[in-house]
Amino acid sequence: MTTEDIILQIFCWVDDMLPEIKKHPQAKLYPSELVTIGILFALKGGYFRAFYRWLKRDYGNWFGQGELPERTRLQRLLKTHQDWCKALMAEPSFFTVIDTYPIELLFPIRENRSPQQVGKKGLDKGRWSVGIKLCWLLNEHCQVVNWDWATMNVHDQHFHSVVEPYIGQTIALADWGFRSKHGVPENLKLCKKGTWNERMCIETAFSMVTMVCDLKRIRHRVADYIQARLAYVSAMFNVLLDLFHRLNPDAKPFDISIAQFSL
Repeated sequence: MTTEDIILQIFCWVDDMLPEIKKHPQAKLYPSELVTIGILFALKGGYFRAFYRWLKRDYGNWFGQGELPERTRLQRLLKTHQDWCKALMAEPSFFTVIDTYPIELLFPIRENRSPQQVGKKGLDKGRWSVGIKLCWLLNEHCQVVNWDWATMNVHDQHFHSVVEPYIGQTIALADWGFRSKHGVPENLKLCKKGTWNERMCIETAFSMVTMVCDLKRIRHRVADYIQARLAYVSAMFNVLLDLFHRLNPDAKPFDISIAQFSL
């Protein structure tokens, strides 16, 4: 697929899925245009400055009736309206899978150089890293149902709140990192190593956003913008999986791929 095709497919899907939201009379962008830009940034990854230069140079006349908002204003708009991504979250299935994904913000040697640092030190596959961890709850089709994030030094039991709203709707499969001496939510099932291999789908999903979106390290330094970035990443993953199955109708429901949409 060409980049133009990818952008058009994402915009059409977002426009169909978003509820009817009135455009502010003074706004340059329609809600579906703004969410599409947020998804494109999540997909492309990297620094927002570089993304904005690329978007304005090559596709600036596609959005806002040919006039994009100024860079910092566009970034503030993405932060302010990140709640629109909730409309793109998937419905839970009988079984869901939950796990966490570490994201680096700083090299450990730079820890505590500023009192405004968001990330904290924790272990990531045997090495120390300063950053955050993202928690996803995925349904049987590997679509994001709910998500949250915290600093990297936080134990996985912190994310019980991601599962609790779905008591009576789903059984969430988790590893023993989610155990707690105070108990776990009644719909959270702790799985021993080597059992319930269906949980591997979330490892596949995390590997996709690592390779395609360069999510293993992000460059934001303010919590509000980290929150917005992760909201658009979660929405992006659902949109691209839906597009994959639309473009590949013969694929099985549990077949997933977003590589063809890489920018």
